[in-house]
Amino acid sequence: MDLQLNGKRALVTGSSTGLGEEIAKVLAAEGAAVVVHGRDEARATAVAQAIREDGGEATVAIGDLGTDAGADAVRAASGADGPVDILVNNLGTYNPEAAWVTTPPADWSEIYNTNVVSSVRTIQRFVPDMRERGWGRVIQISSVLGELPMASQPHYAATNAARNNLAASLARELKHTGVTSNSVAAGGILTPGTQAYLLDLGKRSGWGETWEEIEPNAVGALAPNDVGRIGRRRDYADLVAFLASPLAGYITGTTLRVDGGWYDA
Repeated sequence: MDLQLNGKRALVTGSSTGLGEEIAKVLAAEGAAVVVHGRDEARATAVAQAIREDGGEATVAIGDLGTDAGADAVRAASGADGPVDILVNNLGTYNPEAAWVTTPPADWSEIYNTNVVSSVRTIQRFVPDMRERGWGRVIQISSVLGELPMASQPHYAATNAARNNLAASLARELKHTGVTSNSVAAGGILTPGTQAYLLDLGKRSGWGETWEEIEPNAVGALAPNDVGRIGRRRDYADLVAFLASPLAGYITGTTLRVDGGWYDA
């Protein structure tokens, strides 16, 4: 399927590693010019270089979106080669060991700034231009925990609920403009960091010694779902690419859960 992304420019926040990196690479493979964002210039540059080596177009924007000054720097770098048509707010942080009794209010404020207010900063800097041009796509990457919270990571779950709500509110703001706003609520995401964490946890929990042994036990214990595995980055990146395309113009104001049929939080 031709997603008609040739000639479009996409900024993917937090794309120097993890899911954001995969999203950037898939968008580039579909023909979009991609802006790779991060705070570590070496890592972001490496991702952009890999995209270019595969025949794609990529530039780099460095800046801390947790601050207004950092967001201004990202805006300046991203707009240097033309307007941004697609904004994927992927940047986020979490702590799997956070709990109600051990997470102070300051940590709630900090994660809210990173996971929610950073998206507000990018939206305010990039969406007005989309609106003026009459076309654009804004996509929030959230977690299924925003809809199915657990006792652990309460502040993380709350920020993801906020991201979903933000996407819906923005869609109302942008009605009849040609700019859509949606959220993708992800289940588990198998990144190198996640796999390393689960391998260690699995060995300590007696789930096995190899990844093939540990994965089904980890899914059963932490995120039961109908598919029976943890989501791969490509599972999410392909959906994001579709939502970013002109083909998805009738989808707005919604949260799409991609979680393998997660049935017990």
